[in-house]
Amino acid sequence: MKRRALARTVKYSTSWKRGSSGIESAQVSIVREGVDTPATFVRPVVASETLPCWIAIGGVSTKGRFHPQLVRFSEALASTGAAVLVPELPEWRRLSVSPRVTLPTVRASVEYLNTRTDVVPSQYGVIGFSFGAAGAVLAASDEEVADHVRGAVLFGGYCCLERTVACMLTGEHEWDDRKHQLNPDPYGRWIVASNYLTAVPGYEDADDVSQAVGRLAAEASGRRVSAWEPFHDPMISALRETVAPPRRPLFDLLATESTSDRPDPGACRDLAKRLSDTCRELEPLLDPGKSLESVSVPTQAIHGRGDRLVPFTEGVRLMDQLPEGVQRGITVTHMINHSKDHVPPNPIDHAIEAGRLFRALHQLVNTV
Repeated sequence: MKRRALARTVKYSTSWKRGSSGIESAQVSIVREGVDTPATFVRPVVASETLPCWIAIGGVSTKGRFHPQLVRFSEALASTGAAVLVPELPEWRRLSVSPRVTLPTVRASVEYLNTRTDVVPSQYGVIGFSFGAAGAVLAASDEEVADHVRGAVLFGGYCCLERTVACMLTGEHEWDDRKHQLNPDPYGRWIVASNYLTAVPGYEDADDVSQAVGRLAAEASGRRVSAWEPFHDPMISALRETVAPPRRPLFDLLATESTSDRPDPGACRDLAKRLSDTCRELEPLLDPGKSLESVSVPTQAIHGRGDRLVPFTEGVRLMDQLPEGVQRGITVTHMINHSKDHVPPNPIDHAIEAGRLFRALHQLVNTV
């Protein structure tokens, strides 16, 4: 059994690096709250027995379930001898931040899988990425779902909304009284502001700012060009001209050209608090910290130390908030990040990080 588990881990790692073969994908439909919703079902072409199965919940992206990294991940996981169901979340594909759709999506996925004869029934794993991470583990612990789930794995998830939004605007984050600084990925603040800025008291008339950063987010997601790249500078400059002059300072808090200094941190912190307060009031599930006490399934987290969208300290905080008695583990590594892999240049550091990541992946692929 140990040899087989090790072989599955090696197969995942090889398939991630070199591409997967012997995999087939089918476009299927799940029924979410009475509405047919598309999903992709990925599995090995040849299987001599029923397959362990995963439900993978992606992040907020215009690519949805067809995001190349999500496809690559699902195929690599399927190459280990597992099946993977990747449901579409249409709201997230429209870049609408709607956390309440996660639970009905996971429920519908479980109901669909329980009708199949090629998967091991009611022994599923749930994987959540980025914005979908905390919601995925909460959904997996729902009383209607938990009996069907063996464990959850979270990539790049967050715990505290206000801290996360503040980092998106300032790059500041902390854990255990240790302060950290990063150059934040603008994509996160563009998404949050495009959804909630005009609901913030005092910014009700800031439609021009909200729409401008929404266009930037859609452009970055659609073209798969990281939001911090100089590629977006001409569009930032052009969109700034569409914003009424009195509101351009607000736009500058959210979008600056790559060659420009970020605005005053104090103003960014103030905006972060106002945004997060509004998000929390309108969508309490956007702030998952207080709800994590309901988590009941074994949970593993993997987080990139250099993650510029959601800082690694949020992954640590999320795991720390789980109830005592819940089996858990977290791996923070330099080798994966939200936007791009990052391989440490020093051979010794590379070997250490590779070993750490391999152990985490070994636990992941053998959860189900």
